[in-house]
Amino acid sequence: MCDQEQLARWARSGLTRRGFGAGVLAGAAAACAPVDGSGGDAASAASDGGPVQESTVTFATSAGTMDGEFFHPASGRYPGVILWPDIAGIRPAKRQMARRLAEAGYAVLLANPYYRDVAGQQFTDFADFAGNGGWDKVTPWRSKFTAETIQVDARACAQWLFGQAAVDTDRGIGTQGYCMTGSFAVIAPSADGHIHAGASFHGGGLVRGEGPSPHRMLREDAHYLIAIAQNDDAKAPADKTALREAADAARTTAEIEVYAADHGWCVPDSPSYDELEAERAWSRLLSLYREAL
Repeated sequence: MCDQEQLARWARSGLTRRGFGAGVLAGAAAACAPVDGSGGDAASAASDGGPVQESTVTFATSAGTMDGEFFHPASGRYPGVILWPDIAGIRPAKRQMARRLAEAGYAVLLANPYYRDVAGQQFTDFADFAGNGGWDKVTPWRSKFTAETIQVDARACAQWLFGQAAVDTDRGIGTQGYCMTGSFAVIAPSADGHIHAGASFHGGGLVRGEGPSPHRMLREDAHYLIAIAQNDDAKAPADKTALREAADAARTTAEIEVYAADHGWCVPDSPSYDELEAERAWSRLLSLYREAL
């Protein structure tokens, strides 16, 4: 998983917004930008339901005021999705991913996992996070994450989504997480029966020796996609087996696979972004949601 040592290597190698973040983000436009190529912040063309509408939102949880951004086609009702960003939080790369999912026919809440401490965007891109003390900045915020607080947040997000006119409440909710929040996606279905699917991409901390481990919280009637980075697998090769055994024991539906790409490969402003494997993961995500929601 992404760690402080890896971030330091990226920073020392000259990872800067000019040298990496902005360039890769632009280069990934074909994979993650709006399908009409407009790249606008206000709206983009959706395949059905008119242009994608985007808004900043807030709502109450038992721990404070959650904030995020909501993306959905302008007309119609669609399955809700909770999209948790990685360790660098809400930023343009994650907005692109949320927008693209809305274009595919979903009502997407891009949620701020750090809302207990800060609101909104904190970093311009992953290069900004890696090169400007991002790890130290988010460490105290991350200390608030436990299985219980993740469940609190997932439940609040699901309830908020079900109150939105753009969300089809006859359908289930999906949730997806990356890196730090990969575990959020695995835990979330245990928090609310309306959450029918969880997708973890290069997620960290899915198998833990002590305390409530995400892999022991799988729900029988939910569907899971667990996409593992090859370098994460090299560090913890037994995790995929533990996940498979846990899924079988829970009698749940779970696709568990090691991808031929390194940690962070799904996120277009990550140093490890791999377009080919990112697109394959994206197609599996859409298949998961078509089947489960």
